[in-house]
Amino acid sequence: MTTTTKVQVSVGSLADMGNRFTGAWNRAAAGEQVSETHVTFLDVQTMLDALSPRRLELLRHVRQHGAGNVRELSLALKRDYKNVHHDVAMLEAAGLLQRDGLKLLAPWDELQANVSLMVC
Repeated sequence: MTTTTKVQVSVGSLADMGNRFTGAWNRAAAGEQVSETHVTFLDVQTMLDALSPRRLELLRHVRQHGAGNVRELSLALKRDYKNVHHDVAMLEAAGLLQRDGLKLLAPWDELQANVSLMVC
């Protein structure tokens, strides 16, 4: 059976992040296997900017084909190097793209985005 790796992307506060961490810590302390990845944005617009169609295309490409470096990625995507470099830097800062040396990695099969409609 194949396990799907997921990253949970949401909009929330620092308190929300702390509550998730505490919950995972308590589950692990109780002996439960905890393996989850969360990326939290502080507002909806920042999340939408980070997950633009071009950046999602970039993440899909890296997940499916890998990328040795930003130049290779820009050539594969047929996009300007400077713009791809900017997108890679932003996605790395958000924790959605990772590096192994110079190689770029998008280690998740699925990205799940959640936006609460409730005001906290």
